[in-house]
This record gives sequence, C-alpha cells and structure tokens, in this order.
Amino acid sequence: MGYGFGYGMNMGYVLILVLSLGLGGITQWYINKQYKIWSQVPVSSGETGADVARRMLAQEGAGSVGITAVDGHLTDFYDPRDNQLHLSQENITGGTVASVAVACHEAGHAVQTARGFVPVKIRTALVPVVNFASQTWMLVFLAGAFLGITGLYRLAIILFAFSVLFQLVTLPVEFDASRRAVAYIGTMSGLSPDAERGARKVLTAAALTYVAAALVSIVQLLYYIGMTNNRD
Repeated sequence: MGYGFGYGMNMGYVLILVLSLGLGGITQWYINKQYKIWSQVPVSSGETGADVARRMLAQEGAGSVGITAVDGHLTDFYDPRDNQLHLSQENITGGTVASVAVACHEAGHAVQTARGFVPVKIRTALVPVVNFASQTWMLVFLAGAFLGITGLYRLAIILFAFSVLFQLVTLPVEFDASRRAVAYIGTMSGLSPDAERGARKVLTAAALTYVAAALVSIVQLLYYIGMTNNRD
C-alpha cells in the first residue's frame, strides 16, 4: 500500500480530498444562498443585528459584552478574551432576518460563556492542546513515513485525534448558540413567523459547515488508523 505523503498519494487519500472539497463547496454554497435570501427580508421592528444582539445580551445575563465591527463577509465571531462580539458590517448595521440571526448566534456564544456552558469549558480547555497538536502532527507523521517508525505514526494519529475531538465538541457549542438565537428571535414582538423560520434556515446552513468539517476529519482519522494498522 502506498503511503505517499510528499511523494504521491494513494486513492484513499484522493477520495478524502474530494470529499472535503465537495462537502466544503456544497455547505458554503448553501449558507451563502440562505444568507442572500434572508438578507433581503427586513425585520419589521426596524432594528439592526447589533440592536437585537445587544438586547439579547442584556436579557440573558451577558450585558457587559461589547459589540464591534470586523471586516469581511460572514466573519462574525465572539471572542471571550476581549468579551466582544465581532460582527461584520452587514450584520452590525443590517436590519434583516439574516443579520439578526447571525448577530444573535454570536450573542448566544457570549451567553454560553456567561452561564458556564459545559461544552464551552471543555472546548476552551482543549484549545492549547489542539494548537500544539495541529502544528506538530503532520511533522511527526512525515517523520514516521521517512524513518519507517510505526510508533511515530501512532503518535501523529493521537495528536490528530485531538483536532477531531475539538471539532466534535464544537458541534454542541454551535448548535446550542443557534438554538438560543432562534428562541430569542421567536420572543421578539411584532415579527412575522417567517422571521423565526428564516433565522433557523440561516443558522442551520451555518451549522452544516461544522458538521461537514467534523465528518471529513473523522473519515481522515479512520483512514490514518487503517493505514497504520496495515503497516503492522
């Protein structure tokens, strides 16, 4: 069986690359489609994404969180280090269902932190380990390939497995933030049922990107495990 990292790839790895590119392309297309559709539907209250997120934060016990603008399209995130929602310009000033959905999703992450949501604590604890593992696992893997040392293969797989674990822990964090966002939007007075439905569609599309990434990583991990076992 050819292992070929750096000097050729076998068909199994090519299939993983195709799966990664295919799922990545499909999920990005879907989220862009849903965002485009619902960015054309204004919220009847006339509020912006920042307005609704700020009110959600105050009502959910995270009123100390700030909101600031960040460059780019769909680059929104919550950073617990500076306790800020970083919202793209289209979502911080936009008054559409899409902008409100994304802003409230990021507010959901801030609420998770404020309330000590357990998966967030686990994910945060994994960050330094995953940062180290992601920077070193391929080097260890390549060393095992060139030196023919199975133990290095296994160590590399263990390091890579931390990245997979991180992605799996990320899923409930993202799902819960979206659940909080949709639930809050559903309580807003004067909004049509379409607003809640649209928010759910936008955030479901966003969640699929995390599901796709986790699926690819699991397949990749299984491939490496199988490849190492075949060496024995």
